[in-house]
Amino acid sequence: MRIAIPLADGKLCMHFGHCAQFALLDVDAASKTIKGTTKLDPPAHEPGVLPRWLNEQGATVIIAGGMGQRAQALFAEQGIKVVVGAFADTPETLVAAYLAGRHQGCRGRFRRHAGDVGRRLPGGHTHHRAEYLRSLSGADLKFRERL
Repeated sequence: MRIAIPLADGKLCMHFGHCAQFALLDVDAASKTIKGTTKLDPPAHEPGVLPRWLNEQGATVIIAGGMGQRAQALFAEQGIKVVVGAFADTPETLVAAYLAGRHQGCRGRFRRHAGDVGRRLPGGHTHHRAEYLRSLSGADLKFRERL
């Protein structure tokens, strides 16, 4: 499995289309370990370019802060699973959370409800706003399960 994460200053970039780099982490799903990391500069952002490029790089999953429905559909067409709702953190921390199963639905740390894009702060649900704002100020956010 190869997981793509958009980066800015070594952490998840909240706008994947305007990131400085992508981290591509090679993961052994059976042992849930990271086998290697490659950082690449992406091509210029245009609709459909990044999904094709990440597919060419062997990505099978992308972890992002947020992503519109059209972009999610373009990734799906390339066979790349989209995981959204992540907060700014290191690629290793994000992948560890994903591999530990803390990524499904709003009760975990990732995912938005349909319709949230454009109507709320990045980070999705209202109850995630404070955490998103802390991530902008540089606070160290770790993954915690919601009750």
